Amino acid sequence: MITYAQVLGDIQGVEGTNLSVDEVDQETETVKITLEGKDISFNDVKEMIQKLGGTVHSIDLVATGQRLVEDVDTLMD
Repeated sequence: MITYAQVLGDIQGVEGTNLSVDEVDQETETVKITLEGKDISFNDVKEMIQKLGGTVHSIDLVATGQRLVEDVDTLMD
């Protein structure tokens, strides 16, 4: 995880990284990766994860714009 954090943190536009182990089983380790910054290239991130031997399983949140929009519970939740 340290290598992933360092390498992903060096990608153009990435200002911060946060990695945490979400799940471990016999064959895989699921890591939640959060990147913050401006103009981060998804393709660059995906390519680097693949070069490190990982795969992108899903993208659960994307935020854009001039200000942060807080996620709040609704009746649908």
